[in-house]
Amino acid sequence: MATKQVAKNTMKPKAVAISRLWNRLSLSIGIPKILFREGIVSLTAIIRILCAADPAVRLSLEYCFMVEAAQIPLLTAAQVTQQAPIRQAANGICFADFGDTQVAPEDLERIVQAVPAAVANALTRRAYYFVPLTLADEETPRIASGYASELADRAICHRNVRLGGSDCIFISTRIMQDRFALAFEYSINVGHHFVEAVGVPESFAELVWSQAKADTRGETSQDAWENRRRAQERGAEDEKAKTDYFQAAFSDAVAIYLLSMTLDFDYTELREREYPLLFAPALAERLRHVAGLFPPNPGYEFEIRYRRKG
Repeated sequence: MATKQVAKNTMKPKAVAISRLWNRLSLSIGIPKILFREGIVSLTAIIRILCAADPAVRLSLEYCFMVEAAQIPLLTAAQVTQQAPIRQAANGICFADFGDTQVAPEDLERIVQAVPAAVANALTRRAYYFVPLTLADEETPRIASGYASELADRAICHRNVRLGGSDCIFISTRIMQDRFALAFEYSINVGHHFVEAVGVPESFAELVWSQAKADTRGETSQDAWENRRRAQERGAEDEKAKTDYFQAAFSDAVAIYLLSMTLDFDYTELREREYPLLFAPALAERLRHVAGLFPPNPGYEFEIRYRRKG
């Protein structure tokens, strides 16, 4: 029995460190274990308190996280493209998944296929790779095939890599909190890439500029908000500022349109602190315009529902 226990501890250094952490709870900070078990105090909060109070705990946890990270293979972006079989969705989008993404195949297919064919046709020589973690601090882009806390701290939402004449977009699935976050990250990338490929339809530009001149409250992103402010401050003659605003607003509208066909969500979920969210009826007008330009694929539908008052 003792031999088995030693082997178990050797294979799971993180479990050993956490176990030792439990033993320090009452001595170091007086937080009963029951509070964690009942969800009153989070493990993250406990770790932070202990690390600040006891350097030995900090070093122990740093070591176990380093061991955990060392067990996760890191590959270059080029190696991932060689190992992950590329697929083409019915709408023409090229994509692949690699490693322990924690995303069900049907969910991934639903997200990718939400892009209308008219939009997908413009995204030539691009492929979207859904991977566990894309590291940000590597000069040579590297991908983690699994999740580790230390690696997650170094990861970013996505990274664009030019390989063999094609644009490869690596999206980190394991730093997304839920399906909503993953779908929105993908949709935002598609929106920006579509604008890069085709620009902004004149009819959409006229619509958003008329809303801006009417002093419609809010915008759809920080970029749209700042570019709109600059465009209005510098006057209608500043075509550069206006173009930047139109591009930001259009890519945002495309992204939100794609998200709305992927899953149901509340518009307020898009709210951020840095800028006021666009007045809902104004966004609805933009989305209907985009839907008219790029109708949904079969099996998808676009619908705007307003919450009844009272």
